[in-house]
Amino acid sequence: MRFRRHCRGYEFPAIDRLSGACAAHIRRVEHRRFWLGATDKAFWDWARLAHGPLRAIADPRTSDRCGIPECGCDPSYSRDHLEEMMHVLPTKSARELRQLVRDLDSKILRRARVISAPSPDLPWWRHQL
Repeated sequence: MRFRRHCRGYEFPAIDRLSGACAAHIRRVEHRRFWLGATDKAFWDWARLAHGPLRAIADPRTSDRCGIPECGCDPSYSRDHLEEMMHVLPTKSARELRQLVRDLDSKILRRARVISAPSPDLPWWRHQL
């Protein structure tokens, strides 16, 4: 595991399986548009949803979502951040990140059969989580 980043009191690992060039591109974009570590946090929040309890996916009434974007408790905000990063990164780096995110997407969709995704390119996560 690579170095750890601190985020508002939480410690989380950097995204593994990304090339050094991709990680550098992410840091440059974060420095200009977000805060350092925002993509790592969004990725691990999305991964926690993919690998966590099924009730967090299938039943929004049992989750801790407040609807305030700054809070970060809604997983769709994390997925939106990842989507934005995939659109602003250079092509090769975006492809690397997209593969990891799509693997998590497919795991979420397999586990929560109540979520329909007509196309992986449409933002299915916004109104169904």
